[in-house]
Amino acid sequence: MRTFTTSDFDFALPPELIAQHPAPERSGSRLLDGSGDAPVDRGFRDLPTLLRPGDLLIFNDTQVVKARLYGEKPSGGKLELLIERVLPDGTVAAHMKVSKKPRAGTVLRMAGGFEATLLGRWPQADGPLFHLRLSGDAYALMAAHGHVPLPPYITHADEAEDASRYQTVFARHPGAVAAPTAALHFDDALLAALAARGVQRAFVTLHVGAGTFQPVKTESLAEHVMHRERYHVPPETAQAIAGCRARGGRVVAVGTTSVRTLESWAASGAVSGDTGIFITPGFDFKVVDALVTNFHLPRSTLMMLVSALAGYERVMALYAHAIAQRYRFFSYGDAMLLPRMR
Repeated sequence: MRTFTTSDFDFALPPELIAQHPAPERSGSRLLDGSGDAPVDRGFRDLPTLLRPGDLLIFNDTQVVKARLYGEKPSGGKLELLIERVLPDGTVAAHMKVSKKPRAGTVLRMAGGFEATLLGRWPQADGPLFHLRLSGDAYALMAAHGHVPLPPYITHADEAEDASRYQTVFARHPGAVAAPTAALHFDDALLAALAARGVQRAFVTLHVGAGTFQPVKTESLAEHVMHRERYHVPPETAQAIAGCRARGGRVVAVGTTSVRTLESWAASGAVSGDTGIFITPGFDFKVVDALVTNFHLPRSTLMMLVSALAGYERVMALYAHAIAQRYRFFSYGDAMLLPRMR
């Protein structure tokens, strides 16, 4: 089998194809149908016609929190926190942007009038994140004073539109700092059309972390250290998957986060936990038969995941087609439908 390197997943993307705002309507985006021998340009509302009665869509029902907070050090130096995770004891683990890192014990003054006390690093003394205690409930403070954590390639500050559109219509479990973007295309009318088609749906939860945007910096895939994210597979979803298998339907993951959740559950047997699963070509999929996904960043772990599922040559050819046809890329962009390579 071919040995892949990070450079194999690179491609040139004209910057004007990076979507800065969502389509006027959720389901009004384009859908690149990659399920046949040749790519077919469709609208996202065509999805029900591409699925079969008895298929099962798996959505990620995580809720994006307003995780970006601004403040200053006692010296007056400005800083930005991105809350990656609220820990069981109510403290938080966060990324910090600041000119000079403060010392443990420093009390930071945050916009909105609350404080954040720096306790150290997380998850260990030399960990990549900062460990802080906020002077109030973390979720309440983020809701009141935080900003939508838009991805780094979206250049505008968060606006009222982002508070609703960078969130799925079925989000219900707070904890993500990035949206499960393939699910952003689904609205109530499309969900009703899918149900009328006989397509069933179920949910998993994976709280998407900021690490999802990090490019792979090592040329060797084996040397990349994968970020970790919390997931949960409810018993009713496990039952729905078993029912889908029994009737000969396909399990269609909506988004790479759903893939990561389902395959982590299949590999470990654990219905809840932290996953650092790194899916690259050659991976043996146990659950997912097809994928609805947005277009991903060059040299990213998500490019590797979709190539593992649908085949490297097919994926790279579809991306070339999407660029030539001026599809919109990344979080607010268009989507594609990919079957699992047999």
